[in-house]
Amino acid sequence: AVNSLYRRDGSSVTRCVRLVRPVRRPPRAHHLRKPTHNMPVSFADLGVPVPLVEALAAEGKIEAFPIQRDTLGDTLAGRDVLGRGRTGSGKTIAFAIPLVARLAGDASSKRRPGRPRGLVLAPTRELVTQIANVIEMLGEPVGIRTTTIFGGVSQKRQEDALSRGVDIVVAAPGRLDDLMKQGIVDLGSVEITVLDEADHMADLGFLPVVTRIMDKTPQRGQRLLFSATLDN
Repeated sequence: AVNSLYRRDGSSVTRCVRLVRPVRRPPRAHHLRKPTHNMPVSFADLGVPVPLVEALAAEGKIEAFPIQRDTLGDTLAGRDVLGRGRTGSGKTIAFAIPLVARLAGDASSKRRPGRPRGLVLAPTRELVTQIANVIEMLGEPVGIRTTTIFGGVSQKRQEDALSRGVDIVVAAPGRLDDLMKQGIVDLGSVEITVLDEADHMADLGFLPVVTRIMDKTPQRGQRLLFSATLDN
């Protein structure tokens, strides 16, 4: 459930008053001065940390897409954001940048077995894998450790990765819920949570599981929700 403070059409952005469950306070109400959309804007211009700018440049990504331009000012500042963008719009990078940037400082000393500090939920194994690849591209240069969790495979590898300690978990809700019930993963240290393709997760009947997972993350944490459709 989302109460919107404002909305932009096209590559839509809505600041969230609540995301899945109430947060401590509404995001600060202020309007960003956005560059004209027909003018190229670099990731450096948007305040993305230098190591992440360099990782993006190594992949040939210099200029930000509209959804990245519209959200990064808020997400890098720690605000809750709801963004709408079609497949191929660049939304994975739009949420991966603030996710990695927030957790990059002294990550190794804060890493604890079974207690990730970042969480991404996505509806399918394929999407989980794609998202993790993007996060690893950004995270490896700054020492961020990522793992994936999804069903249809043995959970032993997932247990081993969690026991060694990871910073970010990218997960399908069903298997993550199972591991939580077994006490293998604890979400009490999560600082930032991303829901990707939230509409698809709802269509697949995952909403009760997602709500249960979100209830286990700290209320003070940052919430980002990205989806192809948000109005229904």
